[in-house]
Amino acid sequence: MARDFRKIKAWQLAEDLTVMVYSATKRFPREEIYGITSQLRRAASSVPANIVEGANRATKKDYVHFLNLSWASLAEAQYFLHLSKRLGYLAGNEYEKLENLRRETASTLYGLVKAVESQTNVGGGDTGSS
Repeated sequence: MARDFRKIKAWQLAEDLTVMVYSATKRFPREEIYGITSQLRRAASSVPANIVEGANRATKKDYVHFLNLSWASLAEAQYFLHLSKRLGYLAGNEYEKLENLRRETASTLYGLVKAVESQTNVGGGDTGSS
């Protein structure tokens, strides 16, 4: 049962974040092409890619698994954005735009994970029910 990933708000935001990351990292120092530039791009692009892969899985359990991988990649991107700012590769205003979009993506993705989990009893271990 394939879901149309293009209609998933979390995917839309994650793709926008990825495009912004690629644009911002074009201005990173050349010596970082295999370092932070590559790591940040990989982390950012992994978020929408995993949403797409999960949306095309047959079970909701598998869907949640890939949404959780997206969540982890988003956390990794958060660190690399922070590091890029500390190293002076991102100006304050550019960092704030990226971080605000990352936060919005995280919030939306979290809501999606919880919604899918509630339909499947996946990941609901913190409820105390058996």
